[in-house]
Amino acid sequence: MLIIVGFIVVIVSVLGGYVAAHGKLGALWQPYELLIIGGAALGAFLIGTPMKTVKATFAAIPATLKGVRYKSSDYLDVLTLVYEVLNKARREGFIALESHIDAPAGSDVFNKYPKVLADHHLMDFMTDCLRLMVGNNIEPHELEPLLELELEKHHHEMMAPAHALAKVSDALPGFGIVAAVLGIVITMGSIGGPIEAVGAHVAGALVGTFLGILLAYGFVGPLSAAVEAQAEQDGRIYESVKTALLACLRGYNPKVALEFARKTLPTAVRPQFSDFENHLKVIR
Repeated sequence: MLIIVGFIVVIVSVLGGYVAAHGKLGALWQPYELLIIGGAALGAFLIGTPMKTVKATFAAIPATLKGVRYKSSDYLDVLTLVYEVLNKARREGFIALESHIDAPAGSDVFNKYPKVLADHHLMDFMTDCLRLMVGNNIEPHELEPLLELELEKHHHEMMAPAHALAKVSDALPGFGIVAAVLGIVITMGSIGGPIEAVGAHVAGALVGTFLGILLAYGFVGPLSAAVEAQAEQDGRIYESVKTALLACLRGYNPKVALEFARKTLPTAVRPQFSDFENHLKVIR
């Protein structure tokens, strides 16, 4: 929602200032300039971006406009799920988790948290980690590099849409110049005609430069930063799961392990200690 408000502020500020300076909005309506800039930017994006990233980018834009993926209640659900899993492993041994890990959809533990269960990437990360812990006698210093590598790969994939949009933003001023040069070519062809026509062509060429810069720094660049910030925040849930599992493997009881995990969450969405404590009391 804040992103949409920001876009509106940019539009109102630029166009409002232009109109207040006695500019005419009709002069800015240059659909062919917009076609040149937008089409060239889209084509360059498709040329330089893998199909997987293209799909992820088109999915990330509306997701970013909706806001962060995980709310405070979602983090509470994830922490509670991890607590239940670790508590079960402490009471019955890690081998008791084998059936739950192999078929999470049929697990009475995982089914308590349908939203977490529906997040396939998070579930894969969690179950893969637990699978390494079940029956392998793996040491914390052996598991941690594997988890770090997995998180690094996931972080790279999550950041790919933001990086792709940043490259488009960097290219837009150049495509604005391309549109402006083509406008000057048209202008040169109209020399000798009415002075009004020549002036209109020059104005259209200048609008091309204006549109390229405005789209880059007023829309695509900030959107890239917003996608990156949301991906960064959404990735914190993976870090918290990793922290909890490693703490458990180091011998801490589930409650302490989950406190370590809670500390890794962003302050804005981190459940309060008292809320988490009361929630665990209800579960127990």
